[in-house]
Amino acid sequence: MRMTHKMTSGALRAALLSGSALALTATSAHAQEVEEADGDSDIIIVTATKRDQAIQDVPFSINAQTQEDIQKSGANSLEDISRNVAGLSVQNLGPGQSQVSVRGVSAGQVVRDQPGVKEQVGVYLDESVISLSLFTPDLDLFDLNRVETLRGPQGTLFGSGSVGGTIRYITNQPVTGVTEGTVEANVNLVDGDDLGWHLKGAVNLPIGDNVAMRAVGYYTQYGGFIDAIGPAGGEDINGGERYGGRIALRVDTGEGFSITPRLIYQKVKADGFNRQEIFNLYANPFQTNPTVFDEREQYLKLREAFEDETLIADLVAEADLGGVILTSVSSYTNRDILVSRDASALTGSVSVDLGYPDAGGIDLASNLRDTTDVEAITQEIRFSSDTDGPLQWVVGGFYSQTDRFYRQRLPTPGYANVTDAVLGAGTSAAVANGFPNLDSPYNADLPYDLEQIAVFGEGTYALNDKFDVTVGARWYDYKENREFNSGGLFANGDNARDETASDGISPRILLSYDVSDDLTVNAQASKGFRLGGVNDPLNVTLCSPQDEALFGSFQSYDDETLWNYEIGAKATGNGFYANVAGFYNDISDLQVTLDAGSCSSRVVFNVPEAHSMGVEAEIGFEPVDGFDLVFSGSWIEAEFDSTISDDAALVTATGIREGNRLPSVPELQFTASGSYEWPISGDANAYLAASWSHVGNRYTQPADQENNPRTFVHGLPYLGAPADAETTVDLLLPSYDIVNLSAGIDFDSGLSLIAYVNNVLDENALLSFDRERGGRARLAYRTNQPRTFGLTMRKTW
Repeated sequence: MRMTHKMTSGALRAALLSGSALALTATSAHAQEVEEADGDSDIIIVTATKRDQAIQDVPFSINAQTQEDIQKSGANSLEDISRNVAGLSVQNLGPGQSQVSVRGVSAGQVVRDQPGVKEQVGVYLDESVISLSLFTPDLDLFDLNRVETLRGPQGTLFGSGSVGGTIRYITNQPVTGVTEGTVEANVNLVDGDDLGWHLKGAVNLPIGDNVAMRAVGYYTQYGGFIDAIGPAGGEDINGGERYGGRIALRVDTGEGFSITPRLIYQKVKADGFNRQEIFNLYANPFQTNPTVFDEREQYLKLREAFEDETLIADLVAEADLGGVILTSVSSYTNRDILVSRDASALTGSVSVDLGYPDAGGIDLASNLRDTTDVEAITQEIRFSSDTDGPLQWVVGGFYSQTDRFYRQRLPTPGYANVTDAVLGAGTSAAVANGFPNLDSPYNADLPYDLEQIAVFGEGTYALNDKFDVTVGARWYDYKENREFNSGGLFANGDNARDETASDGISPRILLSYDVSDDLTVNAQASKGFRLGGVNDPLNVTLCSPQDEALFGSFQSYDDETLWNYEIGAKATGNGFYANVAGFYNDISDLQVTLDAGSCSSRVVFNVPEAHSMGVEAEIGFEPVDGFDLVFSGSWIEAEFDSTISDDAALVTATGIREGNRLPSVPELQFTASGSYEWPISGDANAYLAASWSHVGNRYTQPADQENNPRTFVHGLPYLGAPADAETTVDLLLPSYDIVNLSAGIDFDSGLSLIAYVNNVLDENALLSFDRERGGRARLAYRTNQPRTFGLTMRKTW
């Protein structure tokens, strides 16, 4: 077996403090082991490749944000963490609605009413799959051991949905024979006028010699920062809360067998969304009484809401069979998600087109309610080597069954009476298609049934003490069944069944060579995949004839595949480390999501060829004891290599043109940070820390780079606005910079006090651009949290 690298304790400390260490933490019973070798070397043994492996022997590009990094940076979400991870981008569309991309592999803005779209980055809680397109779980980061980012396709070991990479939340596991705990309290002030706070606790308790329990509980109250005008207006309307916990029990016989059952519960609630409007049907500069929106302001007829309730039960069992470790991972997930939006402007804009009277139809309050119910079971069984020979291997099988039921309703009290009065008696009942609420002009039920089975294997052979070769592959077989049933005035009355099936092999090969004890170079070629599907029918009753002609023929879309080629180097020295990689992703049949013009529908297109390529680097050094400097950043070129059609109008409408950028991907993204720690007494250390994060410009959708700046013709003569009213918007989202500062004191007693200021410069970052009915109903941006002051107290024992 190849010898692991030597690393000085100072270099290891710098790497861990920076959050750019190459460490990956075990999620099984082996958890995390630290061994002493050669007197001064700390070798961390991990199982992120589903077998025991030293961190410096992981032969591909990885980032790990440690528990200490998370605590000292004050990170509360994956978006916060992403600023310190090269190549990781998070598009914040509201609480629990983040879209994640790695290395520029991005399909555009996916929204809650596209349940058939699959994720491009796999997300795991330890060994349990928790990925769900758009709804990346907004997990609390308390008592995590670390958050890992595995860059590049991980289809061999992690399957579909890991085409760009994999995110793994690694929790602290129960430890036998140890009593320990942590309690944490925080208070923060958002935008100078709304308070947030949290209280969290964790405890590890031994129960006899072979059993341990770890319990975690937390409650967070979020301060709001968006104000609203209109009948449902108010200040700080997007506050919310998150609460939950987990409890795990570990039984270790001490004779090569262990079992860890666990229960996790979390609920996230938000009272509104981080939407900053520039045009609304009911409030805009063209009306008799004009409105110009301030920063972080919107218009509401109805209050909005988001809820996400998650229950996860999993069980990990391990048995030492003598040179072979048998691991079984079973999990059950149940999620109930509600997105409740004020759709009055959307419904009202249709009512204008239908000729409804102002007060009688156009001005009605309308509530678009999207609900998603997910129930999933997974089972993985694998065998991994546990010997000292030159060959290390893992083989296993995986099965999952996911039922996802998506429902959409548009309750608009009084709408049926107006519809029947204008369009003829009985119209509402005639178009209902069996849905009972005639005041809901759009209703849809979409049950999904997804089943997959896979067999995977990966082996590493040490040709000598310096050169390792890793070869792996995954065979997969997917079947998805979907129904689509709709009714109401805005629907087509569709009743359809569709099936999507796919099977194939996803391989990879990795090479790793030790140039010296302090320098390793590696190379790999690997394949990732994402399952295809079927587009929902267009809402043709809302489409213009031009949009119906352009988008009406796109029904199904094929699997997306990606080949990743990369080379990298990992170097360590006295108080220094550098991890760099260059990569090229060759993407076939990229699934791109975009608006279907005025149809209030979204469709997925396959783009035959696209690519992303770039370089990423994470560098840290300690020029003097206690002073750490860290840089992490990436430059990425992500572009289409083919044009979707010879139809010039379709190309302009979609933006899928050779040479155009892939959406939501900044070319340049980096974070530079520094911290200084020094003793202030015999039992306490103080520290100061600062970070500067830069995110380059992006487009929300591919079409945004066509005819930009874009002029949106609203075409809705209402409240004095002329029919030719128009708004011109530069759809290139500008780059932005976030500066954070923190200071703290750590006492030997386990007490820590931290003061911080996030977004010191109060940057109003434009994260994505939102439009309804092609700009006829509403235009808005999603924006970030403003300047926030906070104080945290933490006690460990």
